[in-house]
Amino acid sequence: MSFWRCLALLLGPVAIYRAHECDVFTDLDLHHSIIGTSLYVKLLLYTRANLICGQELSHHNLSAQPQFNVTKPTTFIVHGYRPTGSPPVWIHDITQQLLARGDMNVLLVDWNRGAANVNYLKVVTYTHDTADNLTAFIESMQENGASLSSIHMIGISLGAHISGFVGAKFNGKIGRITALDPAGPMFTGKPPEDRLDPTDAQFVDVVHTDMDAFGFRKPLGHIDFYPNGGADQPGCPKTIFSGSSYFKCDHQRSVFLYLGSINRTCNIRAFPCSSYTDFLDGHCMDCDQFKPAGCPVFGYDSIEWKDTLVPLNQTKAFFTTNKQTPFCRTNYRVDVVTWNHDTRWGFITIKLHNGSEVTEATINHKTSRFEKYTETRLLAQFDKDIQKVYKISIKFSTGNALQPKLKLRVLRIRLTHLDDQCHPLTHRPLCRYDVILEENKELTFRPIPCEESNF
Repeated sequence: MSFWRCLALLLGPVAIYRAHECDVFTDLDLHHSIIGTSLYVKLLLYTRANLICGQELSHHNLSAQPQFNVTKPTTFIVHGYRPTGSPPVWIHDITQQLLARGDMNVLLVDWNRGAANVNYLKVVTYTHDTADNLTAFIESMQENGASLSSIHMIGISLGAHISGFVGAKFNGKIGRITALDPAGPMFTGKPPEDRLDPTDAQFVDVVHTDMDAFGFRKPLGHIDFYPNGGADQPGCPKTIFSGSSYFKCDHQRSVFLYLGSINRTCNIRAFPCSSYTDFLDGHCMDCDQFKPAGCPVFGYDSIEWKDTLVPLNQTKAFFTTNKQTPFCRTNYRVDVVTWNHDTRWGFITIKLHNGSEVTEATINHKTSRFEKYTETRLLAQFDKDIQKVYKISIKFSTGNALQPKLKLRVLRIRLTHLDDQCHPLTHRPLCRYDVILEENKELTFRPIPCEESNF
């Protein structure tokens, strides 16, 4: 046997091993951030053929990686500022869940060398350079048969604006840009050409979770979702004594909410409205303009409302969440007609029971007014969905411990499930007639089907 054949046999297994080596996201540390890093953009490919093993793509030779099929849909994931240099904790989840939803190319845009820098202003300057790099890559994709309409860019924080810059280079012909809490500092107050805006893609959907700190406050897309009003998120620390989580929890919540929409852990209905206050006050529950589909669903599947949303230009939509996953809550419209001679002011707490489970909603963001023979409409938000409600408990309170206990005389109360608007017969409205609520005393009863005239 010749020397060269022996060498080939010996090196063969090594070559095979190297061919299957995984390329990983750049892992830096605080030392790199302090001394600063220069920009280097790395593209890691994930497909159903390499679900957990990223493969770095050549920027100049797309055919070098046979698993990269440009005729398939391609989703770019663009991270944001990395002050400590560590990889984002959500990398594995988002690549896996996207591939579970569809046969596509998932390209993780690793610009950690550049994003890792304590000098945020320097990192902002790199956003344009990163966008130029991605633009050149997408142009190569086009030359090899890719369609701009099949490209979806998911940008987190600074990555949202990078995605916008790329989209602008292609005159808004990219299929979709999803912006997860777009960065606010150095972008607030800037003209559209210097930030993300609705003209950057055929469909731009945005979620705001930290608009009073690291995020952007004003609408940037065709639809802008504001969970919990867009600022403080439930379950996030309220004081600096909680450490780094105090700074990043609200901002990062946008990613975890979006992950829940990809894997359909939560199907969250969002309610278009002019303000969060009007939403909580129950003024935005009809969504007639979105019939027959009903109110838009937050997240990955919001693209299904594209044809309705794009002509509307910019739509703001609101919803509330739980403190932790599953984040989705269940919404009911509550219509109350009372027959007290005097107007009553107070709060309502409602519990739904199905025998083994119970869920509760307290409507206490402000005092509600109950006037004789006048319907009061409220929005009740429960932490979970209860199927086949057998019993309802209601408590009326005024919050005033010094005055005599009052009674709320209810002529009719009606609960209408809002999260299944496309199939209203699945959750028929629940009613109760002629009950008296004594202050701070819980009244439990079995609901009855509402009379047809009361639908």
